Amino acid sequence: MVSKEKEMKLTEEFFLMNKKRNRLKRFRKFENIAHKENDYMEIDFGYIFRTSTKPDWKGTRIESVEDGLKEYEDMLKEGWKKTNLYKRNF
Repeated sequence: MVSKEKEMKLTEEFFLMNKKRNRLKRFRKFENIAHKENDYMEIDFGYIFRTSTKPDWKGTRIESVEDGLKEYEDMLKEGWKKTNLYKRNF
């Protein structure tokens, strides 16, 4: 039996930044090792005051992987840009 802490595994992490470079969204995909149908995506949003500082995260919500990827694609179409400035090793 797998413990609850080890059931969920962070597999991907994407960041998008708006045109003004003052807002950031982080998309984190988690896979459930025990039950694949329970995979989900965590979407964090926050503000950037200076690119040299950490973002100020304001909120988080959980979506299905399909809905999270759809929102990611929609934001790219709106003009948000991919960034790796805030990516960390996981």
